[in-house]
This record gives sequence, C-alpha cells and structure tokens, in this order.
Amino acid sequence: MSSVAQTPTLAGHWEILRVDHWFKNVFAVPGVIVALTVVQHINTEGLFARLLLASVSLCLVASSNYVINELLDAPHDRLHPTKSSRPVPSGRVHVPLAWLQWLVVGALGIWIGSRVSTGFFVAAAVLWGMGCVYNVRPLRTKEVPYLDVLTESVNNLLRLLAGWFAVDPGVYPPGSLQLSYWMVGAYFMAIKRYAEFRFIGDASRAAAYRASFAYYTEARLLTSIMFYAASAMLFFGIFIARYRIELILAFPLVALVMAVYFNTGLKPDSAAQHPERLYHERALMAAVVVCTLVMALCFVVDIPALDRLLEMFPRSGYRPF
Repeated sequence: MSSVAQTPTLAGHWEILRVDHWFKNVFAVPGVIVALTVVQHINTEGLFARLLLASVSLCLVASSNYVINELLDAPHDRLHPTKSSRPVPSGRVHVPLAWLQWLVVGALGIWIGSRVSTGFFVAAAVLWGMGCVYNVRPLRTKEVPYLDVLTESVNNLLRLLAGWFAVDPGVYPPGSLQLSYWMVGAYFMAIKRYAEFRFIGDASRAAAYRASFAYYTEARLLTSIMFYAASAMLFFGIFIARYRIELILAFPLVALVMAVYFNTGLKPDSAAQHPERLYHERALMAAVVVCTLVMALCFVVDIPALDRLLEMFPRSGYRPF
C-alpha cells in the first residue's frame, strides 16, 4: 500500500476521470442497432450528429460518476492492496477542486444530452443520478449486499436506453430486452465482486474495504452469478422469440461469451476486477468479436424458414423451440 502523501497534480485530476473506462459506453451500441432494425419508419435525418453528441454526453456523465466514486471511496481504497495508489488516497488530487470537477463535468454531459432527444436527456440524467445513489450516503447502495450489484448494473440498462433514444424512434425498447440487459450487467458485476473478494483473500480486510463483503461469501456470490445468468438468458430468449427469431442462431455464442467471462473471473488476480484490462484476455476477446459479428448478421439477414418453422405448431401444442 502507498503510504507517502504526494502533491496534487493535473495528471491526478485527469486520472480520476477514468477516460480508459469510456469503452463501457459501447453497451449503448446495441440500443442503437436494435432501434434501427426492430422499429420501422425511423427518421434518420441528423442521426450521425445525434450519435456523436450522445457519445460525448455519455463519456462526460460516466467520468463525473467516476470522480465522485474516487472521492468517496478514498478512505476504503487506502485499505486495498492496489487501489491505495489511486490519485485521491495517494494525495495527487486537490479534493475541493475535484468536487467542482464532478459537478461541472456532470452538468456539461447532461446539457449535451439535452441536445440529443428528450428520452436521451432523461437517460443521461438518471445515469448521473445513479452515481449518487451508488456512492452517496444515506443510500450508498454499493455497501448493501446484492443491491450493490443490482444498482450498479442499472447503468448497463441506462446505456442501452441512451443508445435507443439517441436514435429517437418515438417508442420505448421492449421490456424483455431491458430486463435481459440489466441482468447480464448484474452477471458481469457479480463476477467482478467475486474476483475482488478472492483477490483480497482475507474476510476481515475485505469487509473493511467494502461493507458488502462482510456478508458475501464465495458461495453466495457464485449463487447470485447463476441467478443473474439464468435471468438474463430467460429474458433474452423472450426478446428473440418476439422480435428477432434469427438471433437464436447466435444464442450459443452468447452463452460462450458468458462462460469464458466466468472462467476469467475464476483466475487469480482476475482481469474481471479491472474491466479496462480485459482486452488482454485473448479467448474472451475472440469470443466477443465472433459473437458480435454473428449477432450483427442475424439483425440484418432475414431467415423466413425460422418463422415458418415456429408457425407450424400451435401455441397450445408442441413447439420445437
């Protein structure tokens, strides 16, 4: 652990924005793709400009949330084997200026979001608000078992909604898709918690670092991971059957990505603790790329035979899927 106080620097203030985490906003892309392929008669005029503004807005809102996370987690990060070297606990940030940084960056991101569409503005504002719910007392849900995972993974859903409303189709995305996206986010977050818990390796130190670890055990975390995975696939299956049956061909690849990610979470000092390092996991990256390409094809290529196959069987009788 770092114990030497350092001098606040501009680099420290830049670092707490966590620009290397902006890649997480890629979770907004499926919202764009689904809106363009599922909803008919969308006005695409000015779409590129809206998507560009949406990207900037999401990055700024996310960075604002990272700043408050860094500020309020600093006392706990000092107890972590590696996070003690972060900018705030190591003294490389001027704390009052960082609070101003949090407000200004967040306000700018939400204002830019208001230029995209009303729906996107609401999604961006709620995303910023969830950063407060997750980090700020008296709620600070990151310290409450299970709520820590469920509220953090809501950000996954909000990014989906942001991508959807950046297209501005005039309707809401299907509930089955929203629930599936939320649960798959919870699956990823629970694996991150599991990897963190195993890395610390000492129950008392883990509880001192994160209050929810006082309740969690490896068995409880693994059980929750199973629940989130099953829920995500259930709702994804409903979405496939209702809106895009071709996606059933990509289902095995989705399962493969989840299995490889689970295996990543089981490794010592797992990259699942630090999502920005996941690109080092070659098997995971290969599975993600192949799955993404196949799903993209399933969205644009119609296979009428799949629909006809399902229509051959009445709802009350045998169905092959």
